[in-house]
Amino acid sequence: MPPKNTSEKKGPELIGEVVSRLFAARGWGRQQDRIRLEQAWEQVVGPQHAPHTRLGGLKRKILEVDVKGAVLLQELTQFHKKRILEQLRKILTGVPITDIRFRAGTW
Repeated sequence: MPPKNTSEKKGPELIGEVVSRLFAARGWGRQQDRIRLEQAWEQVVGPQHAPHTRLGGLKRKILEVDVKGAVLLQELTQFHKKRILEQLRKILTGVPITDIRFRAGTW
């Protein structure tokens, strides 16, 4: 039996499969996740704290957040962390966030 010709065409591909591969190859899925996370963060912390914070990333289910200023860092850690975590979990269903780690940031 002769070997199969690998250049044989199978016919047209489904557009969903093509788009899915394109998103994965370009990293667009991760970018969309990041945008979604940033939007949820801004919604939860509000306009009074959002400009003074910057998301560092989500590593091992822990959201890392850089905070401008020691006073705000302490306030978020001591008084708002639990509420922020609960609200993020409600908004970002399917994104496992177990904790938030605030750290002093300079930018």
